[in-house]
Amino acid sequence: MTRTMGVAGRLDETLLWLTSIASPIGEERAIADAVEARLRANPAVTRAVRIGDSVCAELTAKAAGQRPRIGLVGHLDTVRTENGPARIEAGRCFGAGASDMKSGLAVMLVLAETLDVGPLGCDLTLVFYAREEGPFAENELGRVLAEEEALRSLDLAVCLEPSDNTLHLGCNGSIHATVTFEGRTGHSARPWEAENALTLGAAFLTELGRRAPIESTIDGLTYRTVTTATQAKDGGRGRNVVPDRFVVNVNHRFAPVTSLEQAEADLRALVGDRARIVIADLSPAALPNASHPFVKKLVAAGVKGVFPKQAWTDVARFAALGVPAINFGPGENAQAHQKNESTSLALVHEGYALFERWLRAIGGGDG
Repeated sequence: MTRTMGVAGRLDETLLWLTSIASPIGEERAIADAVEARLRANPAVTRAVRIGDSVCAELTAKAAGQRPRIGLVGHLDTVRTENGPARIEAGRCFGAGASDMKSGLAVMLVLAETLDVGPLGCDLTLVFYAREEGPFAENELGRVLAEEEALRSLDLAVCLEPSDNTLHLGCNGSIHATVTFEGRTGHSARPWEAENALTLGAAFLTELGRRAPIESTIDGLTYRTVTTATQAKDGGRGRNVVPDRFVVNVNHRFAPVTSLEQAEADLRALVGDRARIVIADLSPAALPNASHPFVKKLVAAGVKGVFPKQAWTDVARFAALGVPAINFGPGENAQAHQKNESTSLALVHEGYALFERWLRAIGGGDG
Protein backbone atom coordinates (compact mmCIF):
# COMPACT_ATOMS: atom_id res chain seq x y z
CA MET A 1 0.00 0.00 0.00
CA THR A 2 1.61 3.26 -1.08
CA ARG A 3 1.17 6.81 0.08
CA THR A 4 0.27 7.87 -3.45
CA MET A 5 -2.75 5.56 -3.60
CA GLY A 6 -6.09 7.40 -3.72
CA VAL A 7 -8.17 7.49 -0.57
CA ALA A 8 -10.90 5.24 -2.02
CA GLY A 9 -8.37 2.60 -3.03
CA ARG A 10 -6.62 2.83 0.33
CA LEU A 11 -9.94 2.36 2.14
CA ASP A 12 -10.83 -0.68 0.02
CA GLU A 13 -7.46 -2.34 0.53
CA THR A 14 -7.44 -1.56 4.24
CA LEU A 15 -10.90 -3.04 4.76
CA LEU A 16 -9.97 -6.15 2.78
CA TRP A 17 -6.75 -6.46 4.81
CA LEU A 18 -8.66 -6.21 8.09
CA THR A 19 -11.33 -8.74 7.09
CA SER A 20 -8.58 -11.12 5.97
CA ILE A 21 -7.35 -11.33 9.59
CA ALA A 22 -9.69 -13.58 11.55
CA SER A 23 -10.58 -12.02 14.91
CA PRO A 24 -13.55 -13.82 16.51
CA ILE A 25 -14.13 -12.67 20.08
CA GLY A 26 -11.38 -13.92 22.34
CA GLU A 27 -8.94 -14.37 19.44
CA GLU A 28 -7.92 -10.78 18.71
CA ARG A 29 -4.16 -11.13 19.24
CA ALA A 30 -3.25 -11.39 15.53
CA ILE A 31 -5.27 -8.38 14.42
CA ALA A 32 -4.07 -6.34 17.40
CA ASP A 33 -0.47 -7.13 16.44
CA ALA A 34 -1.12 -6.12 12.83
CA VAL A 35 -2.91 -2.87 13.70
CA GLU A 36 -0.26 -1.96 16.26
CA ALA A 37 2.53 -2.49 13.72
CA ARG A 38 0.73 -0.36 11.15
CA LEU A 39 0.15 2.45 13.64
CA ARG A 40 3.76 2.44 14.83
CA ALA A 41 4.91 2.68 11.19
CA ASN A 42 2.79 5.82 10.70
CA PRO A 43 4.94 8.93 11.30
CA ALA A 44 1.84 10.95 12.18
CA VAL A 45 1.27 8.83 15.30
CA THR A 46 2.91 10.63 18.22
CA ARG A 47 2.24 7.92 20.80
CA ALA A 48 1.07 4.31 20.69
CA VAL A 49 0.41 1.95 23.59
CA ARG A 50 -0.63 -1.71 23.78
CA ILE A 51 -3.01 -2.87 26.52
CA GLY A 52 -3.79 -6.56 26.37
CA ASP A 53 -5.18 -7.13 22.88
CA SER A 54 -6.11 -3.47 22.49
CA VAL A 55 -4.16 -0.56 21.00
CA CYS A 56 -4.37 3.20 21.57
CA ALA A 57 -2.71 5.79 19.32
CA GLU A 58 -2.46 9.56 19.55
CA LEU A 59 -2.09 12.08 16.74
CA THR A 60 -1.19 15.42 18.27
CA ALA A 61 -0.16 18.64 16.53
CA LYS A 62 3.25 20.05 17.40
CA ALA A 63 1.87 23.58 17.74
CA ALA A 64 1.49 24.77 21.32
CA GLY A 65 -1.92 25.49 22.77
CA GLN A 66 -4.90 23.56 23.99
CA ARG A 67 -6.94 21.93 21.24
CA PRO A 68 -10.04 19.78 21.40
CA ARG A 69 -9.29 16.05 21.41
CA ILE A 70 -11.61 13.69 19.57
CA GLY A 71 -11.60 9.96 20.24
CA LEU A 72 -12.34 7.50 17.42
CA VAL A 73 -13.17 4.14 18.92
CA GLY A 74 -13.64 0.72 17.32
CA HIS A 75 -13.62 -2.93 18.40
CA LEU A 76 -11.34 -5.49 16.77
CA ASP A 77 -13.43 -8.59 17.42
CA THR A 78 -16.24 -10.15 15.40
CA VAL A 79 -19.02 -12.57 16.23
CA ARG A 80 -18.58 -16.20 15.23
CA THR A 81 -20.64 -16.66 12.06
CA GLU A 82 -20.26 -18.52 8.77
CA ASN A 83 -18.34 -16.50 6.21
CA GLY A 84 -16.41 -17.27 3.06
CA PRO A 85 -12.96 -15.84 2.37
CA ALA A 86 -12.51 -12.08 2.57
CA ARG A 87 -13.04 -10.61 -0.88
CA ILE A 88 -14.32 -7.61 -2.83
CA GLU A 89 -17.10 -8.20 -5.35
CA ALA A 90 -19.50 -5.84 -7.11
CA GLY A 91 -18.73 -2.84 -4.91
CA ARG A 92 -18.94 -4.76 -1.64
CA CYS A 93 -16.44 -6.18 0.81
CA PHE A 94 -17.33 -9.64 2.14
CA GLY A 95 -15.94 -11.21 5.30
CA ALA A 96 -16.49 -11.56 9.03
CA GLY A 97 -16.74 -8.09 10.54
CA ALA A 98 -16.86 -6.29 7.19
CA SER A 99 -19.75 -4.23 8.52
CA ASP A 100 -19.44 -4.71 12.30
CA MET A 101 -17.06 -3.06 12.54
CA LYS A 102 -13.99 -3.38 10.39
CA SER A 103 -15.42 -0.79 8.00
CA GLY A 104 -15.12 1.68 10.89
CA LEU A 105 -11.61 0.46 11.70
CA ALA A 106 -10.59 1.02 8.07
CA VAL A 107 -11.82 4.61 8.21
CA MET A 108 -9.90 5.17 11.46
CA LEU A 109 -6.64 3.82 10.04
CA VAL A 110 -6.90 5.71 6.75
CA LEU A 111 -7.78 8.98 8.47
CA ALA A 112 -4.62 8.58 10.56
CA GLU A 113 -2.56 7.94 7.41
CA THR A 114 -3.97 10.63 5.13
CA LEU A 115 -4.93 13.61 7.28
CA ASP A 116 -2.35 16.13 8.45
CA VAL A 117 -3.39 16.69 12.04
CA GLY A 118 -1.61 20.06 12.18
CA PRO A 119 -4.17 22.08 10.17
CA LEU A 120 -7.09 20.29 11.79
CA GLY A 121 -8.96 22.03 14.55
CA CYS A 122 -8.42 19.09 16.89
CA ASP A 123 -6.10 16.30 17.97
CA LEU A 124 -7.07 12.65 17.62
CA THR A 125 -6.94 9.56 19.80
CA LEU A 126 -7.66 6.21 18.18
CA VAL A 127 -8.76 3.24 20.29
CA PHE A 128 -8.83 -0.29 18.86
CA TYR A 129 -10.10 -2.67 21.52
CA ALA A 130 -10.95 -6.34 22.07
CA ARG A 131 -13.91 -8.40 23.30
CA GLU A 132 -16.81 -6.07 22.59
CA GLU A 133 -19.09 -8.84 21.34
CA GLY A 134 -19.37 -10.55 24.74
CA PRO A 135 -20.38 -9.81 28.33
CA PHE A 136 -19.99 -6.28 29.67
CA ALA A 137 -17.46 -7.35 32.31
CA GLU A 138 -15.12 -9.01 29.77
CA ASN A 139 -15.08 -6.10 27.31
CA GLU A 140 -11.47 -4.87 27.19
CA LEU A 141 -12.48 -1.25 26.71
CA GLY A 142 -13.15 -1.17 30.44
CA ARG A 143 -9.49 -2.00 31.11
CA VAL A 144 -8.30 0.49 28.49
CA LEU A 145 -10.33 3.31 30.05
CA ALA A 146 -9.01 2.39 33.50
CA GLU A 147 -5.35 2.41 32.42
CA GLU A 148 -5.36 5.30 29.92
CA GLU A 149 -6.42 8.25 32.05
CA ALA A 150 -6.11 10.65 29.10
CA LEU A 151 -9.21 9.06 27.56
CA ARG A 152 -11.26 10.47 30.41
CA SER A 153 -10.55 14.01 29.21
CA LEU A 154 -11.69 13.54 25.60
CA ASP A 155 -13.98 16.30 24.38
CA LEU A 156 -16.03 13.77 22.41
CA ALA A 157 -15.75 10.05 21.66
CA VAL A 158 -17.15 8.50 18.49
CA CYS A 159 -17.88 4.77 18.50
CA LEU A 160 -17.76 3.72 14.84
CA GLU A 161 -20.45 1.05 15.18
CA PRO A 162 -22.25 0.29 11.88
CA SER A 163 -24.93 2.94 11.36
CA ASP A 164 -25.08 3.48 7.55
CA ASN A 165 -23.52 6.93 8.07
CA THR A 166 -26.47 8.02 10.19
CA LEU A 167 -25.94 9.39 13.66
CA HIS A 168 -27.20 7.15 16.49
CA LEU A 169 -27.34 9.13 19.71
CA GLY A 170 -27.17 7.76 23.23
CA CYS A 171 -28.01 4.15 23.91
CA ASN A 172 -30.41 2.07 25.94
CA GLY A 173 -29.08 0.18 28.91
CA SER A 174 -29.33 -3.59 29.17
CA ILE A 175 -29.73 -6.13 31.96
CA HIS A 176 -29.78 -9.90 31.56
CA ALA A 177 -31.32 -11.93 34.36
CA THR A 178 -31.79 -15.64 34.99
CA VAL A 179 -35.32 -16.18 36.28
CA THR A 180 -35.95 -19.60 37.84
CA PHE A 181 -39.46 -20.90 38.57
CA GLU A 182 -39.45 -23.70 41.13
CA GLY A 183 -42.22 -26.22 41.64
CA ARG A 184 -42.50 -29.80 42.86
CA THR A 185 -42.12 -33.00 40.87
CA GLY A 186 -44.86 -35.60 40.52
CA HIS A 187 -46.31 -38.13 38.12
CA SER A 188 -48.05 -36.56 35.12
CA ALA A 189 -50.98 -38.93 35.70
CA ARG A 190 -51.59 -37.19 39.06
CA PRO A 191 -50.58 -33.55 38.45
CA TRP A 192 -52.57 -32.36 41.48
CA GLU A 193 -49.94 -33.97 43.67
CA ALA A 194 -47.22 -31.76 42.15
CA GLU A 195 -46.58 -28.12 41.29
CA ASN A 196 -45.74 -27.54 37.64
CA ALA A 197 -42.87 -25.06 37.18
CA LEU A 198 -43.74 -24.66 33.49
CA THR A 199 -47.25 -23.57 34.38
CA LEU A 200 -45.88 -21.13 36.95
CA GLY A 201 -43.61 -19.62 34.31
CA ALA A 202 -46.33 -19.50 31.65
CA ALA A 203 -48.24 -16.72 33.40
CA PHE A 204 -45.08 -14.62 33.63
CA LEU A 205 -44.23 -15.19 29.95
CA THR A 206 -47.75 -14.23 28.93
CA GLU A 207 -47.44 -11.04 30.95
CA LEU A 208 -44.17 -10.18 29.23
CA GLY A 209 -45.71 -10.79 25.82
CA ARG A 210 -48.50 -8.33 26.55
CA ARG A 211 -46.30 -5.53 27.91
CA ALA A 212 -46.21 -2.51 25.61
CA PRO A 213 -42.94 -0.62 25.20
CA ILE A 214 -42.54 2.32 27.56
CA GLU A 215 -41.52 5.40 25.56
CA SER A 216 -39.23 8.15 26.82
CA THR A 217 -38.39 11.25 24.76
CA ILE A 218 -35.02 12.95 25.23
CA ASP A 219 -33.79 15.79 22.98
CA GLY A 220 -36.61 14.94 20.56
CA LEU A 221 -35.54 11.28 20.32
CA THR A 222 -37.77 8.43 21.49
CA TYR A 223 -36.25 5.52 23.41
CA ARG A 224 -38.27 2.41 24.28
CA THR A 225 -37.99 0.38 27.46
CA VAL A 226 -38.75 -3.28 26.73
CA THR A 227 -38.45 -6.57 28.61
CA THR A 228 -38.10 -9.78 26.61
CA ALA A 229 -37.75 -13.48 27.37
CA THR A 230 -34.90 -14.66 25.14
CA GLN A 231 -34.11 -18.21 26.32
CA ALA A 232 -35.96 -21.01 28.11
CA LYS A 233 -34.31 -24.20 29.41
CA ASP A 234 -34.38 -26.85 32.12
CA GLY A 235 -38.10 -27.27 31.49
CA GLY A 236 -38.62 -30.93 32.31
CA ARG A 237 -37.22 -34.20 33.66
CA GLY A 238 -39.18 -36.65 31.53
CA ARG A 239 -42.29 -37.06 29.41
CA ASN A 240 -44.34 -38.34 32.36
CA VAL A 241 -42.85 -36.16 35.11
CA VAL A 242 -44.29 -32.84 36.27
CA PRO A 243 -41.31 -30.45 36.06
CA ASP A 244 -40.07 -28.77 39.22
CA ARG A 245 -37.78 -26.27 37.49
CA PHE A 246 -38.13 -23.83 34.60
CA VAL A 247 -35.38 -21.31 33.78
CA VAL A 248 -35.86 -18.23 31.58
CA ASN A 249 -33.32 -15.62 30.47
CA VAL A 250 -34.91 -12.17 30.57
CA ASN A 251 -33.35 -9.17 28.81
CA HIS A 252 -34.44 -5.77 30.09
CA ARG A 253 -33.59 -2.81 27.83
CA PHE A 254 -34.13 0.58 29.45
CA ALA A 255 -34.09 4.20 28.27
CA PRO A 256 -31.38 6.72 29.22
CA VAL A 257 -33.73 8.44 31.68
CA THR A 258 -33.33 5.41 33.98
CA SER A 259 -30.27 4.64 36.09
CA LEU A 260 -28.80 1.15 36.20
CA GLU A 261 -29.84 0.81 39.84
CA GLN A 262 -33.44 1.81 39.12
CA ALA A 263 -33.62 -0.49 36.10
CA GLU A 264 -32.50 -3.45 38.23
CA ALA A 265 -35.10 -2.55 40.87
CA ASP A 266 -37.80 -2.35 38.18
CA LEU A 267 -36.89 -5.79 36.84
CA ARG A 268 -36.86 -7.35 40.29
CA ALA A 269 -40.27 -5.80 41.01
CA LEU A 270 -41.63 -7.23 37.75
CA VAL A 271 -40.59 -10.75 38.73
CA GLY A 272 -41.61 -10.27 42.34
CA ASP A 273 -41.81 -13.37 44.51
CA ARG A 274 -42.96 -15.59 41.66
CA ALA A 275 -39.45 -16.82 40.93
CA ARG A 276 -35.81 -16.61 41.94
CA ILE A 277 -33.87 -13.99 40.00
CA VAL A 278 -30.12 -13.72 39.46
CA ILE A 279 -28.74 -10.69 37.62
CA ALA A 280 -26.14 -11.86 35.07
CA ASP A 281 -25.02 -8.79 33.11
CA LEU A 282 -25.57 -5.07 33.75
CA SER A 283 -24.83 -2.37 31.16
CA PRO A 284 -25.76 1.28 31.82
CA ALA A 285 -27.56 3.59 29.39
CA ALA A 286 -26.18 6.84 27.92
CA LEU A 287 -27.76 10.20 27.16
CA PRO A 288 -27.84 11.40 23.52
CA ASN A 289 -25.69 14.61 23.69
CA ALA A 290 -27.65 16.06 20.78
CA SER A 291 -26.89 19.64 21.84
CA HIS A 292 -23.10 19.17 22.06
CA PRO A 293 -21.46 21.71 19.70
CA PHE A 294 -19.25 19.09 18.03
CA VAL A 295 -22.27 16.82 17.50
CA LYS A 296 -24.05 19.72 15.81
CA LYS A 297 -21.03 20.19 13.56
CA LEU A 298 -21.16 16.53 12.59
CA VAL A 299 -24.83 16.87 11.67
CA ALA A 300 -23.93 19.93 9.59
CA ALA A 301 -21.20 17.92 7.84
CA GLY A 302 -23.93 15.92 6.12
CA VAL A 303 -24.89 12.84 8.13
CA LYS A 304 -27.78 10.95 6.56
CA GLY A 305 -30.09 11.14 9.57
CA VAL A 306 -30.23 11.30 13.37
CA PHE A 307 -31.81 8.50 15.39
CA PRO A 308 -31.92 7.15 18.96
CA LYS A 309 -29.81 4.06 19.67
CA GLN A 310 -32.25 1.45 20.93
CA ALA A 311 -29.49 -1.10 21.51
CA TRP A 312 -26.53 -0.88 23.91
CA THR A 313 -23.08 0.31 22.81
CA ASP A 314 -19.86 1.39 24.48
CA VAL A 315 -20.87 5.06 24.43
CA ALA A 316 -22.24 4.16 27.87
CA ARG A 317 -18.75 3.42 29.18
CA PHE A 318 -17.63 6.91 28.22
CA ALA A 319 -20.80 8.49 29.60
CA ALA A 320 -20.15 6.84 32.96
CA LEU A 321 -16.82 8.72 33.05
CA GLY A 322 -18.42 12.03 32.10
CA VAL A 323 -17.17 11.90 28.48
CA PRO A 324 -19.83 12.68 25.84
CA ALA A 325 -19.97 9.96 23.19
CA ILE A 326 -21.95 9.14 20.05
CA ASN A 327 -22.41 6.26 17.58
CA PHE A 328 -21.52 6.97 13.95
CA GLY A 329 -19.98 4.57 11.45
CA PRO A 330 -19.97 3.55 7.79
CA GLY A 331 -20.93 -0.12 8.17
CA GLU A 332 -24.37 -1.42 7.25
CA ASN A 333 -26.42 -1.91 10.39
CA ALA A 334 -28.54 -4.66 8.83
CA GLN A 335 -25.42 -6.71 8.00
CA ALA A 336 -24.14 -6.86 11.58
CA HIS A 337 -23.85 -10.47 12.88
CA GLN A 338 -25.13 -11.88 9.58
CA LYS A 339 -23.96 -15.04 7.86
CA ASN A 340 -21.83 -14.07 4.82
CA GLU A 341 -21.49 -10.54 6.19
CA SER A 342 -20.67 -7.74 3.75
CA THR A 343 -20.76 -3.97 3.48
CA SER A 344 -20.97 -1.35 0.76
CA LEU A 345 -17.65 0.21 -0.23
CA ALA A 346 -19.50 3.34 -1.31
CA LEU A 347 -20.71 3.78 2.28
CA VAL A 348 -17.14 3.42 3.55
CA HIS A 349 -15.92 6.09 1.10
CA GLU A 350 -18.81 8.35 2.09
CA GLY A 351 -18.09 7.81 5.79
CA TYR A 352 -14.46 8.80 5.37
CA ALA A 353 -15.50 12.00 3.57
CA LEU A 354 -17.97 12.87 6.36
CA PHE A 355 -15.32 12.39 9.03
CA GLU A 356 -12.82 14.48 7.09
CA ARG A 357 -15.28 17.37 6.63
CA TRP A 358 -16.28 17.21 10.28
CA LEU A 359 -12.76 17.09 11.72
CA ARG A 360 -11.71 20.04 9.54
CA ALA A 361 -14.78 22.00 10.72
CA ILE A 362 -14.23 21.49 14.46
CA GLY A 363 -11.70 24.31 14.71
CA GLY A 364 -13.87 26.72 12.73
CA GLY A 365 -16.47 29.10 13.97
CA ASP A 366 -19.43 27.54 12.21
CA GLY A 367 -21.63 25.45 14.49
